[in-house]
Amino acid sequence: MTATLAANGVPRLARGVRLRHDEARGQWVLLAPERVLNPDPVAVEILKKVDGARSIDTIVDELASAFTVERGTVATDVDAFLAGLAEKGLIEVRLPSLGDAAS
Repeated sequence: MTATLAANGVPRLARGVRLRHDEARGQWVLLAPERVLNPDPVAVEILKKVDGARSIDTIVDELASAFTVERGTVATDVDAFLAGLAEKGLIEVRLPSLGDAAS
């Protein structure tokens, strides 16, 4: 079962995981130790924003604005996608500390 992530959590790719554009195949790939995943276009847009600086809320806001989609729908989809990646160890989600200026 997929857990729900904290909206103020800040996701980043786990150590050794990289999002790269494969020029030979003309598509994006998510490279992880002993794994290669081919994310769909929606997943790529989410992954491009997983930089260790943006919170999940910020990612949702940016995607909802860029694609003119209802925020609640985007939030549900982003949460499910990122929670699935976290369960597989492909991303890590840090919660800001109380003194952290990021929100």
